[in-house]
Amino acid sequence: MSSTNLSRGSANRRNFMKASTLVGAAALGPVHLLAAQNDLTQDKLNIAVIGAGGRGGANLNGCSGENIYALCDINKSTTAKVSQRFKDAIVTTDWRTLIDDPKIDAFVVSTADHHHALVSIAAMRAGKHVYCEKPLAHTVREARLMQDEYKQRKGEIATQMGTQIHATGNYRRAVEIVQSGMLGAVTEAHVWCSRGISSVDQDLLPEQPVPETFDWDVWLGPAANRPYNKSYWSGGNLNWNRRWEFGNGVLGDMGSHLIDLPYWALELDRPTSVVSEGPEPDPVACPPWQQVTWEHPAREGDGAHHAACKVVWYHGNEGMRRRAEYLQPKVGSDTDIGKWGIGVAFIGERGVLVADYGKTVLSPSAGFADVPRPEATIAPSLGHYKEWIHAAKTGGESLCNFDYSGALIEHNLLGNVAHRAGKKLQWDAKSMKFTNDESANALLTKSYRNDWRV
Repeated sequence: MSSTNLSRGSANRRNFMKASTLVGAAALGPVHLLAAQNDLTQDKLNIAVIGAGGRGGANLNGCSGENIYALCDINKSTTAKVSQRFKDAIVTTDWRTLIDDPKIDAFVVSTADHHHALVSIAAMRAGKHVYCEKPLAHTVREARLMQDEYKQRKGEIATQMGTQIHATGNYRRAVEIVQSGMLGAVTEAHVWCSRGISSVDQDLLPEQPVPETFDWDVWLGPAANRPYNKSYWSGGNLNWNRRWEFGNGVLGDMGSHLIDLPYWALELDRPTSVVSEGPEPDPVACPPWQQVTWEHPAREGDGAHHAACKVVWYHGNEGMRRRAEYLQPKVGSDTDIGKWGIGVAFIGERGVLVADYGKTVLSPSAGFADVPRPEATIAPSLGHYKEWIHAAKTGGESLCNFDYSGALIEHNLLGNVAHRAGKKLQWDAKSMKFTNDESANALLTKSYRNDWRV
């Protein structure tokens, strides 16, 4: 998608939020911001749950007021437990058997990262509503495809990425502060997560017998074939997410939640460059720490205005050290940056806003003491899952739809490509390629095993 089209979408998003009030939200522009009194009395959706344990269990609970029509998990032990709650649900280990079922209205996708786009795109093409865990895709190319597939069906299907924090009040208040102009022009947004990653001791693990209750071939899906070993998947996200073949590390995971805030507040478009600092690239393992910088050009017109700005991401011990070294002098004694395990710092010409999931701090505190906070103009959410369900039933659109979240995840995953390429990359979003390193373009996508492909 061209940057011009995305700018128009961002402008409509801002115009809608400004027009919304706490007592309700009208259907202005392409984004339907939902207020708590909207009626949800329509018939229940028939939902297929793909991945029913771990995060999948949480997402299942979030949608359990609808009709859970099908349960899919590669671990039969998981579906055996969950099906005790939903005794009439179809049970399978292979999501592909469900795509063409005309009785299914919607899919909830909570697999490992390397299946996200495959399931979601197949479901969208079948005309189904889709909720997908973060990150929305495993590669930059998949993120763009997710966005494009949804845009072709906008108004016909509802989509939502699993960034639950987007629906809570503190993020909305931070967006309002930034967009009110309290900070002046914001030129930097620093985002961090203290989490690191354990090392990957063996590239290929020794073969173990495949349990009768486990569908190993489906769990591998598009990844390269290899003998079964429980240690590839056991422990969930914090285990398999360490490997490029299955996940995208801390940036792919927590960046989906945290970079969401500056992407929303600053109405960012496609970046023009990206560079990642960290340990030497590993062909198998995601990095234990990173400092990634994206550059965004100034943008005016279509209702969206921001100065040229950069977004900087940090994770791991070395990332936390660099973050504190840079930010602590900018906030002085107003807050101890070292006590913020996650957070976002907006640096503007008049001061700094530091925010996380539940609090905000303005610095210098003396300079903002007599400055009133902006009025709340972004309507409260129905709730993260209810937004999506409401949109599916009304033809509306959730805030974390795949148009918005596809662009966000494309932005984030460019940081991992830059890490693996080991250099600063110039990004041409319209042609979807790097202009200064042809070899890095190969990292925008991946190889798919057998018939497992988008």
